Amino acid sequence: MALPGELWAELPAEKRIFTSVLLFSWAVYLWEAFLAHRQRRVYRTTTHVPWELGQIMDSETFEKSRLYQLDKSTFSFWSGLYSELEGTMILICGGIPFLWNLSGQISGRAGFGPEYEIVQSLVFLLLATLFSALTGLPWSLYNTFVIEEKHGFNQQVLVTIYADYIAPLFDKFIPLPEGELKQQIEVMAKSIDFPLTKVYVVEGSKRSSHSNAYFYGFFKNKRIVLFDTLLEDYSALNKEPVEGEEGENEETKSKTKNKKQGCKNEEVLAVLGHELGHWKLGHTVKNIIISQMNSFLCFFLFAVLIGRKELFAAFGFYETQPTLIGLMIIFQFIFSPYNEILSFCLTVLSRRFEFQADAFAKELGKAKDLYSALIKLNKDNLGFPVSDWIFSMWHYSHPPLLERLQALKDAKQE
Repeated sequence: MALPGELWAELPAEKRIFTSVLLFSWAVYLWEAFLAHRQRRVYRTTTHVPWELGQIMDSETFEKSRLYQLDKSTFSFWSGLYSELEGTMILICGGIPFLWNLSGQISGRAGFGPEYEIVQSLVFLLLATLFSALTGLPWSLYNTFVIEEKHGFNQQVLVTIYADYIAPLFDKFIPLPEGELKQQIEVMAKSIDFPLTKVYVVEGSKRSSHSNAYFYGFFKNKRIVLFDTLLEDYSALNKEPVEGEEGENEETKSKTKNKKQGCKNEEVLAVLGHELGHWKLGHTVKNIIISQMNSFLCFFLFAVLIGRKELFAAFGFYETQPTLIGLMIIFQFIFSPYNEILSFCLTVLSRRFEFQADAFAKELGKAKDLYSALIKLNKDNLGFPVSDWIFSMWHYSHPPLLERLQALKDAKQE
C-alpha cells in the first residue's frame, strides 16, 4: 500500500503545484476565519466599557461601536466565504483558460490573430474586471447602503463606484482660513523643519463621516490636508440644519442631534504631530525603500520562473504561455506564502512606526492632547477599543487603542 508521501511524489509536477495552491489558499482562509471568530467573540462578550475608558467613553457610544464592528465582522465572514468558494470554482473549472480563450475569440473577430498577444491580454483584463465588478457589486452595495447606512457613516445618494473612486477626484480642497489653528500648524511645522507650503480642508463629510488627515508632496513642497470631519469647528456634521430646509427629515435631525464630536485645535495639532513624526523619523522613505526592494525581488523571481512550463500547465495552459497569465500565476498564486509572511512583517513594522510617531508627538508636548484626540477619533469612527490579541497582532497595522493610550498615559502623568 502506497503511503501518502509516495502518492504525492508520483503526481505530475503540474498537479502538485495546482493542489498546493488550492490547499494553501484554503489554509489561509481557515486561519483568517479562525481569527475573525476570536474577534467576533470579543465583540459579543465585551458589553461594558473597559475601566481605562470609563471616565471618557459613554456606554451608548461603546455599544454603537460594538454593534457596528459585529455587523462588519459578520459581513466579512460571508463575503470572504463567497470569495473563497468563487476562487476555488474558477480554478477547478478552468475559468482562467476559458476566459483567455474567449478573449482570443473576441480579439480574433476584431481582426487580431494569436500573434497579437497584447490585444488579447487587454481583452482578458477587461472581461476579468467586468466579472469581478459584477460579482462584487452586490456585496459592495450591501456594505455601503445597509451596514454603513445603518450605523450612520454613509452620506451617499449616488452609486458606490462614483462615491469611492470618482468623487475624491473632485473633492473641494479649501485653504485653511487664516487664524490660530493655521498659525499653530505653521509654527509646529517650522519647529521640525517640515517644508510646509499649504494647508487644506477637504469636505470629506459629503461622502463619509470618518475622520482623517494626511500630508503629501515632494521635496520642499509639502501640503497638509485635514478632513472637515476631523475639525470640530468645520465639520458639516456639527452644523444645525436650517429650519424649513428642503429635504430635511427626521433622519437628518436625528443625525444632527447625535452629531460627531471632531477634535479641538489642540487635539488637531497633536494628530498632526503624530503624522509629521512619520515624516521626521523617515518612515515614509523606509516604506518606499522596502517596497522597491520587494518589487525588485519579485520581478527577479518572476524572470526565473516565467519559463517553467509546468506552472502554466498547472492552470490549464498546455500549449501557450502568455506573459499576462504568467504574471497572474506567479504573483497571485505562487508568491502567496511569501506575500502572507511579508504582509505580517509589514504589519509588525507599521505598528512599531505608529508607536514611534506617538512618541514623537509626546516629545512635542502633545501627549495629553493626542490621548484625548485618539479617543475622540475612535469614537467618531465607531472603532471598538477591545481586540483579541492574535487577531490584533495579525491584522492591525495600527496598535489597538488601549495599547496606545497606555503608552501615552505615562507621559501624561510625567
